[in-house]
Amino acid sequence: MDLFKKCYEYDQSKMIKAAGVYPYFCPIEESHGSWVRCRGKKLVMIGSNNYLGLTHDPRVKEAAIEATRRFGTGCTGSRFLNGNLTLHEELEQRLARFVGKPAALVFSTGFLTNLGAISCLANEGEFIFSDSENHASIISGCSASKAKVIRYGHNNMPEMVEKLKQNANGAVLVVTDGVFSMTGNIADLPGLVKIKKNNPRVRLYVDDAHSFGVLGNGGRGTSDHFGLTEEVDLIMGTFSKTFASIGGFVASEPDVIEFIRHKARALIFSAAAPAASVAAVLKCLDIMESEPEHVEQLRKNTKKMTKGFESLGINILPSKTAIIPVHVGEDLMSFKLVHELFERGLFATPVIYPAVPPGDSLIRTSYMASHTEDDLNFVLDVFSDLAKEYPFLKRG
Repeated sequence: MDLFKKCYEYDQSKMIKAAGVYPYFCPIEESHGSWVRCRGKKLVMIGSNNYLGLTHDPRVKEAAIEATRRFGTGCTGSRFLNGNLTLHEELEQRLARFVGKPAALVFSTGFLTNLGAISCLANEGEFIFSDSENHASIISGCSASKAKVIRYGHNNMPEMVEKLKQNANGAVLVVTDGVFSMTGNIADLPGLVKIKKNNPRVRLYVDDAHSFGVLGNGGRGTSDHFGLTEEVDLIMGTFSKTFASIGGFVASEPDVIEFIRHKARALIFSAAAPAASVAAVLKCLDIMESEPEHVEQLRKNTKKMTKGFESLGINILPSKTAIIPVHVGEDLMSFKLVHELFERGLFATPVIYPAVPPGDSLIRTSYMASHTEDDLNFVLDVFSDLAKEYPFLKRG
């Protein structure tokens, strides 16, 4: 009876390492715009969520440095106690205006945002309806609540309606990603809003982690993209993608935010986001609001890559976002192909079960506003060569 027995017997990662195709925890030695150096090799980065390419913007870096000079390197406590900075409150006001809600609350990470907000909002006798492809942080938030959690098929509105009928008693929180992180699919938000309007007991929570900077006017996310901001009750976002930092937030009505502020254990018992991280987000907001060309460049790059893959016959999943997945199938083959891409100068990431169904592994490629024309042409050239060696990468 040894607690560590399962650890000693775990061999999955060891087998992949022995095969020479282990793709995880690659140590990045330096990073500059659209490329990184890893294990001494310069690579075009197509595995990042840095959608607007702002992590290396000199203004963002200087804002983080200046905030560190003013507030130090850490808050050393939760916002509930000694870690609440004027910068946190300024950012909350700015984010609320940006997404079109009256109030917002900043957490230390995006994962903690979903964990904290969802778990405290839905209680015993209530229900959470969660899309089957929702992010792990949403799943954890659902599991930590005392509500009954019901999964519905990905973007499957008829199934959701039927399950609502079967569970007719109690308040309902419907939670969905705005853009699904592995496939790049966009949530059927109009369908969800229609269901909500027909069911007064339903409230709607949208995770826009991969939507900000990508969808909507000026990159304001999924709700803005569909013109449905007023119909969405809670809008959540992270800072580790477009906002070039780390942290997260949720925006809603003032009373809802006040409740979460005092009930979310993930906020109350976590150290606050450092000043540097918060200042970086504030500067990113400045840039997004004053320079819409970054969002337009991302859309231009995404359109070029979608058309480029299609012209090569590469078997990509349909996507209207910056995430363009290439279908592979078998897990070990996805590891092998990511290794091949690395050797040819590209940093991409594999996606395997349980992030996707068994036997449907992907190579997740994603694009940034900072990718140059040469970068994108290089990516297409590499995939063109790879598909000659591995014909199954092309559509049948």
